Amino acid sequence: MSLLLALLLDALLGEPPARLHPVVLMGRYLAWAWPRVRGLGSGAFYWTLGALLFTLPAFLLDLLLRPLAWGWLLLGLLLKPLFSLRMLLEEVAAVERALGEDLEEARRRLSRIVSRPTEDLSPEEVREAALESLSENLSDSVLAPLLYYALFGLAGAALYRYANTADAMWGYPEHGARGAFAARVDDLLNLLPARLTGLLLCPPRLWPRLLQEARKTPSPNAGFPMAALALRLGVRLRKRGAYALNPHLPSPTGEELRRGLWVTGGLGYGLGLLLGTLAALGGRG
Repeated sequence: MSLLLALLLDALLGEPPARLHPVVLMGRYLAWAWPRVRGLGSGAFYWTLGALLFTLPAFLLDLLLRPLAWGWLLLGLLLKPLFSLRMLLEEVAAVERALGEDLEEARRRLSRIVSRPTEDLSPEEVREAALESLSENLSDSVLAPLLYYALFGLAGAALYRYANTADAMWGYPEHGARGAFAARVDDLLNLLPARLTGLLLCPPRLWPRLLQEARKTPSPNAGFPMAALALRLGVRLRKRGAYALNPHLPSPTGEELRRGLWVTGGLGYGLGLLLGTLAALGGRG
């Protein structure tokens, strides 16, 4: 029941205020710790310290609340900030709206959801990058934390969200050994969710193509949801100078981006509903 409540809260209300958001607190800790990281060893130490700070309270709250008759209500409230589907859909939709009015504004909106430079992207590249972010974050920000909650409770979702936030802040290749531990842990935790997302997004008849296209990206995981959405929509997605997925097809139009929003939104809430039902039946809901 707690997972189902969290899905309902996400659909109706979106994100809690930043001052109450655990992912914001995770980011503040990681920003504080980063200047103290000198290499792989200290990176692993400060990463682990943060993991304990956020995961241990989640584990204890889960242990305390789960036996209570009303515990599912509080667990649902605590789970909601650890995933985000409504905000993801809204941010990508905002890029498309801006693209119809002002390219500079579309680039600015896109910079909120991607790490690549956006200042000189063409309209086609803006739309492609938005769809890539939509598919990758469907795995990272939605399906993965819900899956880890269904498997391991609130602590599982908290640990995943912390690891993903650490990778987003520390795991850039240019950070070298300092961010390597955070990047490798995130890669490990995303092995299953990324592939599951890819298989669910991609039509089964195109699964052989999915594996071929996913291998083109530098990331061991991100290529699966991105290639799956490219194949599902029948469009090309590319990052300049890095890769092109489904390269022989045209760039997406606005209509195809809107279809991508419906596909990912339906899959996100649909799979969340399934996981919530299974978790409730298994006594973890």
